[in-house]
Amino acid sequence: MRTLAILAQKGGSGKSTLAMSLAVAAERDGKRVAVFDLDPQASTTFWKDIRQSDHPAVASCQSARLGYLLKAAEEACDLAIIDAPPFSKDIAYEAAQLSDFILIPTKPAILDVMSMTKTLELVSHYRKQAAVVLTFCPVQGREVGDIEASIRKMGATVCPIRIHHRVAHPRAQQTGLTALELEPEGKAADELQRLYSYVCINLWSVSRAAA
Repeated sequence: MRTLAILAQKGGSGKSTLAMSLAVAAERDGKRVAVFDLDPQASTTFWKDIRQSDHPAVASCQSARLGYLLKAAEEACDLAIIDAPPFSKDIAYEAAQLSDFILIPTKPAILDVMSMTKTLELVSHYRKQAAVVLTFCPVQGREVGDIEASIRKMGATVCPIRIHHRVAHPRAQQTGLTALELEPEGKAADELQRLYSYVCINLWSVSRAAA
């Protein structure tokens, strides 16, 4: 089993949207998936409550039990996704320590990028493979490219897939779906599918090369 952590010290970065969407993408790829929702707001858990499907599995849990739950899931799952809460350094440390790869979502705005530095320090502390993924990107404009350059100067890896600000995401979540399911041929779905492929490369191909 491989473990993906999605960490962001600032709220509103699209962290839970990525957790839901990547879980569904993995299920569609034939993988057995479990999402561990550590956020007290429980957005991913609420999404699962209104979802008309038993899959993917979502468990709302406390960080103190995360290691035990991941261990218990090893035989039943191919992929575990940790949806960590913002503003919680201790929980982020726990999630990072137990992960194989980390996604750090951030909006392409200078204040969001500055708040991300603490997450980058955490990732560096554990020497974990990680990538910053830009979310809520405007469809047009050069600002995103400038932000990506700034992030690279900070020594971070920038995910080559941008997640744009598209209405398909909130529309889908209203009924317990993701954009992959609501508009499978849409642009939002295409971005999520490409992000999932990128995550798979880092979770499985990189791990095999290191073995």
